[in-house]
Formats: sequence, C-alpha cells, structure tokens
Amino acid sequence: MSQDSPQNDESTTAPRSAELPGWFPAWARRLAELYFSGTTCLFVVHGNVHDLIRCPNQNGESYCSLPEFLATQVFGSWDIVVQYDLARGLRPAAGEDPKRLQGMIQYLSIKLGEPGAWPRDPDSVLLTLDKLVERNLLEEDSSRRKSLGIILDYAQYVCPAGDLNSLSRGQGTNLVRFLNWAQNPYIKRINTAFCLVADKVSEINDRLVQSPHVATIEIPLPDRDERERFCQWMSRTIDFARATDFTTSELADLSNGLNLTSLNVLLTQGRQNGSRVDQARFKQLKKTMIERQCQGLVEFVEPKHTLDLIVGQQAAKERLQQDADLILKGRLDAAPMGYLLCGPVGTGKTFLAECYAGSIGIPCVKLRNFRSKYVGETEANLEQVLTVLRSLGPVVVMIDEADASLGDRQADGDSGTSNRVFAMIASQMGDTRYRGQIIWMLLTSRPELLPIDLKRQGRAEVHIPMFYPQDDAEVLAMVTALARKNKVPLAANSLPAIKADRFLSGSDIESVVLAAKRQALADGRPEVTGGDIEAAFREFIPSAQGLEKELQELAAVLECTQLGFLPQHWRDRIVQANGRAAIQERFVALKQLLKE
Repeated sequence: MSQDSPQNDESTTAPRSAELPGWFPAWARRLAELYFSGTTCLFVVHGNVHDLIRCPNQNGESYCSLPEFLATQVFGSWDIVVQYDLARGLRPAAGEDPKRLQGMIQYLSIKLGEPGAWPRDPDSVLLTLDKLVERNLLEEDSSRRKSLGIILDYAQYVCPAGDLNSLSRGQGTNLVRFLNWAQNPYIKRINTAFCLVADKVSEINDRLVQSPHVATIEIPLPDRDERERFCQWMSRTIDFARATDFTTSELADLSNGLNLTSLNVLLTQGRQNGSRVDQARFKQLKKTMIERQCQGLVEFVEPKHTLDLIVGQQAAKERLQQDADLILKGRLDAAPMGYLLCGPVGTGKTFLAECYAGSIGIPCVKLRNFRSKYVGETEANLEQVLTVLRSLGPVVVMIDEADASLGDRQADGDSGTSNRVFAMIASQMGDTRYRGQIIWMLLTSRPELLPIDLKRQGRAEVHIPMFYPQDDAEVLAMVTALARKNKVPLAANSLPAIKADRFLSGSDIESVVLAAKRQALADGRPEVTGGDIEAAFREFIPSAQGLEKELQELAAVLECTQLGFLPQHWRDRIVQANGRAAIQERFVALKQLLKE
C-alpha cells in the first residue's frame, strides 16, 4: 500500500491511494480500500488465517503465510513492519528481503534499544509500541516520519472476549489502548496501521470488534478457482497421474470445504507415502481434514442407504425423493431450506435423514456439542463450523435433539450465550443464498419446544411427522428391511404373522430382530427362522411410557405441514370440524397429566 506522507495541516486528511495488483484477494483489497479512505487504521483479520495465500513474486507463482503476506504485500513498501505474538515476542517482518530487514533493525534499535532487550509480555510490548507510534507522530520533519505497520498474531490472547468484570487489569489496559489507537484522528492521517489476527472474531473483545473505528476483515475458505490454481501450482512438483486418480480440475471440484493447507497435506501424502490417492482414500482424507478444521465439532456420516430402504411413511418418502431429484438436476431454487423431522422416540428420524443424504449422494454431517463453559468459546466454535459448512455445500446438516441443542431467545443464566447461538443458527438457516447448498434437518420428538423462528417457512419449512408402524404389513416389511440393514440372514418364507397392536417403534422391532439373530447364533444356526423372530417378539417387553409416546405423537401431528404426510386415521380426525382443536385439547391435557 502507499506510504504517501500527510500534509502538515491537521485539518486535512491526507489522500492515500495506490494501484492494487489485479491478483490481490478480495479481503486484502477491502482492507486496502478501507485504509486508503482515511477512516480506519485498525483491522481485525479473522477466519481462514492459518492457510496458504497466493503471493506471486519475480520467480512466478508462490504461496506464503498470512503474516508474510501482510508484511511483504499489504505493507510491502512500508518503512517499518513489526510482528508480535506471545511466543516469539516483538520482531521486524521483512519477508526474504535482507536489506529491508537490516534497515528496520537499525531504526528500531535506535528507538527501542537492542533487539535482545525488547519486551515480550503483551502489556510492555503494547506500551512500547504506543511510545513508538507517538514518537513517529510527533516527528516535526514529515520526511523523517516512517510508515509503520503493526501485526499482532493470536490477538485473542492479548485482547480476549469477556465482560468488563472478567477482564484482568492488563487485559483492560490493552483493550483501551487498542481503542485509543483506532479512534486517534492523528494516527489515521499518517501511514500507520494495526492488524490484529485471530482465528475467530468472537474470541476478540466485543467492545473492540463492534467499535465504528475498527474494521473486521474475514478471510474465507478458498473457492473452486483458487483451489484449481493451487493444484496447478502443486502439479509442478507432483506428478498427478502417479499421485492421484484426479486431474487438477476434478480435484478442485471435489475439495470444497478444504483449505489450501489441508489440500497440500492431502497431495503431499499421496506423493511421499507412495500410496495413490484414489476416490476412497480421498474421501477418507477429506473427511479427516474437515473434521480437523472444525476442531472435532462436526462428525461426518457416510450414508450407506437410500430412501429405497425406508418402510412406511410413503408420502414423506416420495416428497424427499422428489427434492433429492431436484437437487441432483441442479434445481436448487425449488429445494427447501430445511426439514423438521418429528415424532415419538424410535420412529427412525435419524435413519430417514441419512437415507435422504444417501439418495442425493452428498456429505452428511452431525453437529456435535459445540457448547463450552468458557466465555465466547461457544459462539466461536459455531462460527468455525458455519464457515466450513458454507464452503462445503451441498451438504445435509443433521441436528439431533434440536429442541435442546439450539437454544432460544428466552434462555438465561448463561450470559446470553444461548441467545447468541440461536441468532447465529437462525440467521444461517434463513440465508436463501444457501438454498439447496446447506440442507438443515432438525430432529426432535418434542417439536413444540423448538422456537417458532426456526420452524417458520424459509428455514425448517417442511415438517414431516413420523409414526410407529400402522398395520401388520408395515410391521412385516420393517422386520425385513431391518434384517437387511443389520445383515441378518433370514430363512426363506420364514417370517411369522406379526400384529401391529403393541405400539412398537422401529427401534423396538430392530431390537427384536437382533435378539432373534443372537438366539440363532447361540443355537449354532446360520439363519434366523420365523420361530426365532416369533419367540423374540414374545419375550420383548415394550416401553411403559405410553402417555409420553402419545404426547410426542400428538405434537408431531400438530406440527405437520402437509396433510398427505399423515396416516389415514389422523387425516380423518384433522379434517373433522374442530378436529385440530380437539387434538390440541388432548395434547394440553397430557402435558398437565405429566406435570410438564
């Protein structure tokens, strides 16, 4: 960026401009434009900050780290660039230019003393930098005034998130110093800029991030073009024909959700280990890399089944298959933003969601517990996950026990964490730019406990109720399907007639099938006979929680958004005069009876 000196008249803001290279990434261009405007001198850079960044040089294409990019490109023509983190302390940053580095050391040695005597703890370092900025600001001869860039890595440890009462005296001092720098009109008139680098913006103190004098710059995960460019650069040293089954273009298509560092690791493993990266190995490596990028906060589910395996729920199955076909044809504009799968425990909500993902052939992830006891970390975890999901699409996101996981607007006692989590999830679910890219599937047996904001049209807009097997044929079909799912060999023509009169769930039937398999193995027989299954049914005692199950079934009926999803007897009750009101009355009565 330019290092033009400001005019001496303090009432005039010096115009600063520079011709930016055409290859500059969008985030760096935005940072430069904000700086050139003369209104911002302090930037919080967050997001994909530990990735490789394209940095062309005289030798052609190259890649470097973010601090090096800032020092050699963003502040490449500036006189002094200093870098600081807790581990390595304060040091000049000049990239691979020894002459420039020597000039910086000479200047800093005069101002700060010998490098070995420079302070290391953040309080002393920021005080030293404050004095350096002040001396530079008070330099009477404008020709001797230096352009000064200050890069603070891992800034979350210097100015952490937290309430005022939780900040130590040193942390509070650091926060005030940053705010003073950001607000100082005199600093904005000279070539001085501060870049605070952190993985997650939510880990930086809100009072700094939300200041109108501070700009937050997010570095996104690389898009397809950037990944292809990196693969082409890697192909100079890696023989793709020997290392992978993919061309650079195919790899760029398949590596969505990965940053360049992960892509580099994946390709390097294929070269060094001598084991070719085929489709299966690439899939496993990508899964591992993305889970690592999300710090273990998501779990990849590899759907092994499709909707063909679903028994019953015919209307819901047809709707999901239609939506899957639309996504496969690229008609994302007609795909729903999300689904709410509700019904009593054991009705197969998770299995249905996985089969839906399997029918489309796209990744399926489960959100793990991203909540933390530390202030700000829960929001930071969720922010990290959402960043990866946005670049990973199309993807199915399953949130089990959604009523307990997502919080609501009324949650209290946790310093507002649940409210903020709710707001972040609701905002992402309603972002129509990701229609057909991020498909939300909220699973719960108590849909009435979910905030209405998440269940409205435009978020989880299709509400699918799920029920226990409705007739004898459905029970028999479910036994067959669950035996196939669990690889239970059934003797030919051996299934007994089973009555659907015991309020059995799909998980209950699966347990019976597995019990029959265990008995067959105990008797030394390779196949399960009808007698094994009949005996297992006789021995099985279903749950006694009948009222709770009825309550959950009524909640699913009341949440349903399409009449065709309901079994015939529920449809008949709904369309009767005051039918819905009667169901609601029974629902309220059950809640009172259960003392909820």
